Amino acid sequence: MALWLQTPAGQYLAQWESAQFDRVVSDVFGYHGLQLGLPQLSCLRNSRIRHCWVAQDHVNGIDGKSGSPGLYANSVALPFSDQSLDLVVLPHTLELSLDPHATLREVERVLVPEGRVIISGFNPLSLWGQRHKRSKWYARLGMDNYFLPKEVDFIGYWRLRDWLRLLSFEVEGGRFGCYLPSVQSPRWITRFGWMDKAGDRWWPILGAVYFLAAVKRVRGMRLLQPVWKHAKPSSVSAVPSVNSGKSSAPTAMHTHTDETT
Repeated sequence: MALWLQTPAGQYLAQWESAQFDRVVSDVFGYHGLQLGLPQLSCLRNSRIRHCWVAQDHVNGIDGKSGSPGLYANSVALPFSDQSLDLVVLPHTLELSLDPHATLREVERVLVPEGRVIISGFNPLSLWGQRHKRSKWYARLGMDNYFLPKEVDFIGYWRLRDWLRLLSFEVEGGRFGCYLPSVQSPRWITRFGWMDKAGDRWWPILGAVYFLAAVKRVRGMRLLQPVWKHAKPSSVSAVPSVNSGKSSAPTAMHTHTDETT
């Protein structure tokens, strides 16, 4: 997959996905984030989360270019405690995993309540997906004509939504992109550029790649809200006026003197 991203089609795909990740992760807040898989894509470069890691199953390719520090981890046994991460990003991780459902369960374990998971994957209904299916049939006949990486195992968009729902995730949003035919020539990629705008409007579910974000819901949990204590108005006692404007006349004291004549 890393080598395929260096091809013209791979760069075209990486450019679209990077823009989607930048847009979504900028609105996620928390303390700890994780990108699992494909360190060649800088999925967390626009994140506001301070502590982020980039992990993958294979040691090769961890060079710190897409995030630091590099982390070697098994996707079905992540080295994080329960409910310790606020964001997990999975760029084509599930379709490259040997056990995608176990990987998704592990993501659910390490996410805090109301934590986010962002997933991208290839769409089997697209032109790229149909060619990849034909390439597998050709491979059985001894013809290697793969357009996508041969290790990709498709997970449909609606199938993935069902998996997330079973794990108590709520899908916040999703979209498709990259509507070009399966071509590798930069010139033809430029010529077919009009199909991206047309695809978003006329055939949105036929994009080569899908992108979705989901939030972990926990039943019976109530978020603690700040309790604002309103100060009671203090009773102000009336202060008597010293000089009320009326001057009191001094009382004259008369001393009677008895004179003896």
